[in-house]
Amino acid sequence: MCGIAGIVNSKQAPVEPELLWRMISMLNHRGPDDRGVFAERNVGLAHARLSIIDLAGGHQPMSIENGSLWITFNGEIFNYIELREELERKGHRFTTKSDTEVILRMYLEKGEECTRYFNGQWAFAIWDRREQKLFLSRDRYGVRPLFYTTAGGDFLFASEIKALLAHPAVHGEIDLQALDQIFTFWVTLPPRTAFKNVLQLAPGHSLVLQNGVTRVCSYWEQDYAVADEHTPESPQKKAEELLALMEDAARIRLRSDVPVGAYLSGGIDSAFTTALIARHAPDRLRTFSVTFDEADLDESGYQHEVSTFLNTEHSQIRCSARQIGETLPDVIRHTEQPILRTAPVPMYLLSRLVRQSGFKVVLTGEGADEVFGGYDVFKEAKIRRFWAKDISSKRRPMLLRRLYPYMNSIQQQPAAYLRSFFSVQNDNLGDPLFSHLPRWELTSRTKAFFSNEVRDELRSVNSMSEMRCGLPKAFGGWSDFCQAQYLETKFLMPGYILSSQGDRVAMAHSVEARYPFLDDKICEFASRLSPTLKMRVLKEKFLLKEAARGKVPASVLNRAKQPYRAPDGDCLLGRNTPDYVHDLLAPAAIKSAGIFQPEAVAKLVAKFEAGRITSTKDDIALVGIVSTQLLIHHFLRPSRTEATSFAPVGA
Repeated sequence: MCGIAGIVNSKQAPVEPELLWRMISMLNHRGPDDRGVFAERNVGLAHARLSIIDLAGGHQPMSIENGSLWITFNGEIFNYIELREELERKGHRFTTKSDTEVILRMYLEKGEECTRYFNGQWAFAIWDRREQKLFLSRDRYGVRPLFYTTAGGDFLFASEIKALLAHPAVHGEIDLQALDQIFTFWVTLPPRTAFKNVLQLAPGHSLVLQNGVTRVCSYWEQDYAVADEHTPESPQKKAEELLALMEDAARIRLRSDVPVGAYLSGGIDSAFTTALIARHAPDRLRTFSVTFDEADLDESGYQHEVSTFLNTEHSQIRCSARQIGETLPDVIRHTEQPILRTAPVPMYLLSRLVRQSGFKVVLTGEGADEVFGGYDVFKEAKIRRFWAKDISSKRRPMLLRRLYPYMNSIQQQPAAYLRSFFSVQNDNLGDPLFSHLPRWELTSRTKAFFSNEVRDELRSVNSMSEMRCGLPKAFGGWSDFCQAQYLETKFLMPGYILSSQGDRVAMAHSVEARYPFLDDKICEFASRLSPTLKMRVLKEKFLLKEAARGKVPASVLNRAKQPYRAPDGDCLLGRNTPDYVHDLLAPAAIKSAGIFQPEAVAKLVAKFEAGRITSTKDDIALVGIVSTQLLIHHFLRPSRTEATSFAPVGA
């Protein structure tokens, strides 16, 4: 995995190599092993390399055809060996053993359609000297980031926004509409980012810049079988088919010239992927996990059970609330957007452990919940629809209490409260966002902390309406379950799970994460399945569990779903308060930033510091406010050196 950056000057002015070096130096954490720059006339490409495949021959930027095609590439093409063999049969002659050269030669063979043949995770830029064309592409699920902007006559792109901000003509400014989206959905809706005029290339999209004209197009879109087209399917047969696909996905993700490890969360997803790769590891497989001081969050017992069952060499890092609070500033430097929960912080600390243990690559279980229907939100939506059909029922709302045994606030509430909180009404059953309304409405309440000026500017903004308008035409033909899957897979997964909690915190320590569940063949297979094979009544990931039976401990296979969580408000206020938090939340600092109301923030701070009972909404608001203030502090202040004053202890 690597960092990439580049410039195309529309005025045909020469690109200065020094500027490219400055931009790519901001991404050294993504590629500490090698750096390179290519510049000719008005075009420049830059690369920071994390060497994983073809350690000796994979230097970038790379060119073929006497320099007529150049590339800077971040990612892995897992089917590159098969594609290389196919290209060699067509007469192509390779000079390296890297997947990077495969991309260039596939482009030479297929042009812009080359992306349809790749099974992998990527963000790359190709400069086609013959056509005077820049071609950018990002993988289907948005595993790897890619941002772009225009400034001072330059079109700029990079793996991270901080590299764009290194250009003297780019000035960081918060995009308030993007902030409204984050405080609704947890993420921005592509192409928006948290920074005004800085865009992200959406997952499954490519961009072409030619003759001063920019064209963005989709080469792939998530799709599901139409609801009434599902035919009876044999669970046993489908489980066998899934197991074969999973074995192949795990096998090709072991393609590496450096050792590969695995994350163990204590759940079925990471246990299954670990089981599949353990048999192929040349030595005893190394596994890594996060543990917590809080018993209700800690899964170390299950982690050790899986490690013993699979005979892995296991390492773990224990995260305290104090450590999470102290490390948050560094994490926000890497997420480059506000976050509403602290969950990315332990993953940041875990990737540091991986790197310190001598590993650059880990396989993880992310994607399984989205692809095979594992999240509580899918069960919740099913119960809410069931209850809405008999809104006066006294028994149906009790199912929601069974769904969240670990949430005392839900357990103690009467049916009337549950009906209001979970948006159970007959008149919203037809809303395409029905499955996610409770989550997004709860998050949206935190916008009450916005300053009057921000609320005035956002008065005409309706983020939920914008999302509804952007749904694909096929959406209405999918089952309720698949509609919920789409919302989770299209937005939260790339914008948060694979970004703030994935690529950004892993690459902060030069660690590449690979996701077998996001293999093209597995995702296509899952998208055609009947929802009853994903969720049997209220048993999540039914087919996945059938495929994993015997491969993981029975206790893990049969345990109740426990979502990955970390301490939130307790990390920032109370007995664990880091020194920087009071500075950021002081009324003068809040007023200076202009995003939030000083009085409202002061009341929230007092509530936490007094030890009064706080809610999920309070936690979301506090983490969101602190992380927004950190983002402003790191990136929008005139002094670049000031951004280092909140360095975490021990970093």
